[in-house]
Amino acid sequence: MGLGAIDLNLLVALEALLEEKNVTHAGVRLSTSQSAMSGSLARLRRHFNDELLIRVGREYELTPLAERLLPVVQGSLQKAEEALSLTRHFDPGRSRQRFSVVMSDYVMTVFVEPLLRVIAAEAPGVRIDFHPIVDGQLETETHLRCHDLMIVPLGYQLPGVSEAVMHDRFVCIVDPDNPRLVDGRLTLRDLAEMPHAACAIGKSHTPAERQLETLGITPKVQVSTPGFSVLPFLVSGTDLVAMVPERLARRYEGFARCAVVPAPFPDVPLVEAMYWHHNRHADPAHRWLRDTVRKVGAALGEEAPPEIAAADATHSESVFPELSAAS
Repeated sequence: MGLGAIDLNLLVALEALLEEKNVTHAGVRLSTSQSAMSGSLARLRRHFNDELLIRVGREYELTPLAERLLPVVQGSLQKAEEALSLTRHFDPGRSRQRFSVVMSDYVMTVFVEPLLRVIAAEAPGVRIDFHPIVDGQLETETHLRCHDLMIVPLGYQLPGVSEAVMHDRFVCIVDPDNPRLVDGRLTLRDLAEMPHAACAIGKSHTPAERQLETLGITPKVQVSTPGFSVLPFLVSGTDLVAMVPERLARRYEGFARCAVVPAPFPDVPLVEAMYWHHNRHADPAHRWLRDTVRKVGAALGEEAPPEIAAADATHSESVFPELSAAS
């Protein structure tokens, strides 16, 4: 059957349906109604003579044919996007482009201000919508498709294309009057015995928490929050300790009652990376956005320690194995 026998816009609907496994979610992603998506699914079912999505309990699963179709459709749409991008030109000074970027509260605190200064100077008409990380975003590719960039730690191994953009290290923060604070220091024993306030983003532990585990210390987490920014205020006036990125700790040091203390173990690097879906890689506007983020990250950073340099060497622009078949 030739290409003229099917509306090629249905390929976009097919990709959304197979990735979302949900008619409503696919409709939201493509900004179309549920009834329109249901109509597209019916046409696709007739075309392939296959259900494509079958209900199992309260969820939908892909049929065997749909499983085989998904990587083929993803690859086809990526190539089409690249072909169309070859003739497009992006002028940041005149653009009214609107980008969507996901990042943690920590990155918003230390990165957004210098980023917006650069954008105001180079692309005053460009708008960026910043979104917080929500539960489940770091485990699947779906959310990566819905946003232009996600800036998250490299350790989460989010599927997609990635590049390291900012470096930091973890420090401890405590109330200045905490009796365990001696000569501006804490010991490993202190960290093992003190109650902790911790940031919980996704299912993975932070690099500092993993370092404690390698030292045989399981933090006694008394309070957890979905972000780092509130932690300085939680330790203030309490016996809690928290491990936070140093850039954030220094931002709050002046007006939150907390003391910034070196961690009692070798520096644990925190490498923040921008991730994007492979189908945006060739887009000129997206390339400009990545270049801008890269430039701001370089201006923020000092020369990286050896551990961070090694991490950069293995996490430059690269496609993760999960997507290699579709790229």
